Amino acid sequence: MSKEHRAAARLNAVQALYQMEVAGKGLPEILAEFETFWIGAEIEGDQYEQAEIAFFRDILGGVLDDQRALDQMVDHTLQAGWPLRRVETVMRAVLRAGCYELKKRKDVPARVVVKEYVDVAAAFLEKDEVGMINAVLDQLARRLREPEFDAAR
Repeated sequence: MSKEHRAAARLNAVQALYQMEVAGKGLPEILAEFETFWIGAEIEGDQYEQAEIAFFRDILGGVLDDQRALDQMVDHTLQAGWPLRRVETVMRAVLRAGCYELKKRKDVPARVVVKEYVDVAAAFLEKDEVGMINAVLDQLARRLREPEFDAAR
């Protein structure tokens, strides 16, 4: 699949994580909903991009399977006094998905992961919040994928 299909998978994964948290939906229900009604569909005159379904499913399942550890990693990176649970729901979804990819998807370069999730965040959040997403994911990337950054020096 193309870079655009992966980008769409990330965007849909963040939306699905948000929906799961806000509406209390489970993984099977959210997968069915997104794969049937959202991904690649036309809704109210807007054509949604086709996404790489396997990648979408991997991000969602991976975040849910490892959420406690991912949350601890993000908490550690956030400034003191701002645990992940105090961060806005969309930001939480972006940080969890980005952290998952940085931790588990070594086939995707760290800089690509950070850039892609900053782009996703920009679709929903204000400039300051996007900057925070960038800073947190960059710190996580440098900690989780240190060799990638050492090689670039």
